[in-house]
Amino acid sequence: MPRRQCHHCKEWIEQGEAHDCWTTTEQALTEDLSEDLRDAWERIRETAVTFGEQRIYASGTAIMFSRDSCYFFVRPRRKDLQVCVFLGRPVRGPQVRRVERRSATKFVHIIHITHRDQVEPPITDWLREAYELPDKLAAQRTKKSKSRKPVAKRKKARRAQR
Repeated sequence: MPRRQCHHCKEWIEQGEAHDCWTTTEQALTEDLSEDLRDAWERIRETAVTFGEQRIYASGTAIMFSRDSCYFFVRPRRKDLQVCVFLGRPVRGPQVRRVERRSATKFVHIIHITHRDQVEPPITDWLREAYELPDKLAAQRTKKSKSRKPVAKRKKARRAQR
């Protein structure tokens, strides 16, 4: 019988056999963490929960924190927690390993956490800023659309006169 190899886990699967290695849980991703990393993870999660309503879920190798879209995620690794935060501006700091533009309005900031004491300002401030970013972007779009509407009305008025 033909078999295929899963590109995620490299396991060989028989034709027609159910296979779901991609689905995971927070517990499965964090169960092998050292005590320091587990404490840091718990502090990150507790901090994010205080921001307000959101969805926290595991996906692949990361734990995602999202409102309408993901505002940050954590990749638990053997030596550290890789925290990727989406902000509307590039931020420089000793905590930030790398910054990459992800869209016209967002930059992703890669931060490595190794201990609970690192989960404090400015990192917690950046997490909150990322949580609030969709509200800021929506307000900016509203301002832009209000300022453009009179121009659009004039064009329609000119077309009506022709």
